Amino acid sequence: MEETGVRILVVDDERAIRRFLRASLSAHGHTILEAAAGREALSAVAEQRPDIIFLDLGLPDMDGVEVTRQIREWSDTPIIILSVRDREADKIAALEAGADDYLVKPFGMGELMVRMRAVLRRVWQAHRQEAVFQSGELKVDYTRRRVWVGEREVNLTPTEYDLLKLLAQNAGKVLTHPHMIQKIWGSDLIGADHLLRVNISNLRKKLEADPARPQYILTEAAVGYRLRLE
Repeated sequence: MEETGVRILVVDDERAIRRFLRASLSAHGHTILEAAAGREALSAVAEQRPDIIFLDLGLPDMDGVEVTRQIREWSDTPIIILSVRDREADKIAALEAGADDYLVKPFGMGELMVRMRAVLRRVWQAHRQEAVFQSGELKVDYTRRRVWVGEREVNLTPTEYDLLKLLAQNAGKVLTHPHMIQKIWGSDLIGADHLLRVNISNLRKKLEADPARPQYILTEAAVGYRLRLE
């Protein structure tokens, strides 16, 4: 992934702030997603898979620190706090909840861009330590989010890719249904069991020569799934 074309979720209840960030960040080639409240932000993270989150603390339905804490229960998406609160206690609370950085309003766009690039580089460098997974003919390139079976590139939805990545990073290990649901959707999503089954079925159709007799994504009856490691 490059440092242009980043999917950014802006979470702020002030329309003017969202409009300003959308205009400024879009000019740099980034895709901007928006949420005006905490619960809306939690849904957006699960459904839209942003690369980074810009989060205000003073949201109308829940505090941004709690939003950060809930996101960190199942996602490692980078979070930069953008807040008028400049007390040390507020900064410590947000960072201890799992935020990656903290910027006090008002801020300059130059500083925000530098902070964003620094956070993203740190995350991507950690991911590049094992940038490609391979088992048999299945290959997953974590850096470019691309998947192949043999010479054939496979097009996956964001959720299908995240499921495959989760399985690949734990190849050979059985992942329980609750663990996978927590990592991909969070624990409160209604119908998550059905979503998991549907997405695994779709993955098998795209990856397996015979989806009825899978060679890669194996079912552990009544427990979960395991990606075969060859």
